[in-house]
Amino acid sequence: MSINSAMLAGVSGLVANSSALAAISDNIANVNTVGYKRNQINFANIVTGQSVRGRYSAGGVQGQPYQYVSQQGLLQTSSSNTDIAIAGDGFFVVTEKAQGLTAADTRVFTRAGAFHVDAEGFLQNTAGFYLQGWPVDEFGNVNANPSDLTSLQSINVKNIGAAVVPTTQVQITANLNADTPVSTPAPAYDSAANSMSAYDPVAGTGVKPDFTAQLGVVDSQGATRTLSISFLKLASPANTWQAEIYGDPSEITSGAGLAPGQIRAGTVAFNQDGSIDLAGSTLFGGSTTPSINIGASDDPGPSAAGAGLAEWDAALGIGASTIELSLDSAAGGLSQLSSASTVKTVTSNGAGVGQVTGVQIDEDGFVSAVFDNGEIRRLAQIAVATFLNPDGLTAASGNAYRPSIYSGDFSLKKANEGGAGAVASSALEASTVDLSSEFTGLITTQRAYSASSRIIMTADQMMEELLNIKR
Repeated sequence: MSINSAMLAGVSGLVANSSALAAISDNIANVNTVGYKRNQINFANIVTGQSVRGRYSAGGVQGQPYQYVSQQGLLQTSSSNTDIAIAGDGFFVVTEKAQGLTAADTRVFTRAGAFHVDAEGFLQNTAGFYLQGWPVDEFGNVNANPSDLTSLQSINVKNIGAAVVPTTQVQITANLNADTPVSTPAPAYDSAANSMSAYDPVAGTGVKPDFTAQLGVVDSQGATRTLSISFLKLASPANTWQAEIYGDPSEITSGAGLAPGQIRAGTVAFNQDGSIDLAGSTLFGGSTTPSINIGASDDPGPSAAGAGLAEWDAALGIGASTIELSLDSAAGGLSQLSSASTVKTVTSNGAGVGQVTGVQIDEDGFVSAVFDNGEIRRLAQIAVATFLNPDGLTAASGNAYRPSIYSGDFSLKKANEGGAGAVASSALEASTVDLSSEFTGLITTQRAYSASSRIIMTADQMMEELLNIKR
């Protein structure tokens, strides 16, 4: 009967508009939820079979929920450097627990990037999910597997120990006075038995150098050690100086042929224009890339270092040091000119023991720890998951999503590569809800609901008239 179908159509209108009101309410409630994607109820008519010509049977309406997951929200700046957003396609991979993850543990996907460092050092967002990424190995490499979620780990920025960067390069800008007189009478110099490294003005031992430069270097454990380079002007050949590199004898074990604390001994020659002649110098064996090599303190005793070699004293328990010296750089280097002998600058890399003071995240998704000694260490790279149809994802609590047959399977990518968006740090993706549209939708939904209820009332009145015919 057409009246019954009209009444049922009105009921379907009430149900559909109730769903629409629920979706609008959710949208308005989440207008300030980071990374929230607006929902919408799309209406479709229901057509019933028209078996009798000239009569119409109302089918009504049905509402189909739809969430615009692929819609990009505006990126808004944040004061926290652990707040992140994705500029482009993709989702963060997150888990419900930080440690002890197995293949059976649930991984979900989100664009809600309001992360903070929890008490254990893990990056956790406001919904309680932990951010996943590929760990960076000791060589700075990342093993990024595009399909294996178990290769990801919860990113921790605290439990990483202290940072130490041993010195590997030293640049010296200094001048040796070309007018330095040769000591007379010539000292009984011997690099092993009567050396500059053994000079003691009080005891009168050793040979007094004409000039000494000191270098501060950082060892493998973060301690600063002082090394010295001493020079003694020679009468012949011209433009040549006797030179020694040495350290504290209590820290350096020297092998046969070297004085206590001595690392190297030889000559340094200069060209006629005052620039250093590395090929003609014996201090570094004629190498044009001079370096200081101090072996690791592997074995105790003075016999540990071989002939002509030096190593750190065994009591220090530190690793080997290989320090490249920049003596002929365009910035100055080591020169011999007719001006006072002086050290202008000594610049070295390396950093002593440092503790974590902050976290920084770059657009490629690398999470780095910042130490108070100026060192920056990469810890992990955030994985970005992409889907063929992100609008087909299934919503989960905590503003997260799970894959479905409609979304297709995920593909893990590095940020800014292969269609994945870039990671924006100190930024958050705003909700895609437009309040003006939602309030307009409230009005139209209320009107449609009222109209549907009027259908039921009218159909009821018509049914009542039909029943009154018998009276």
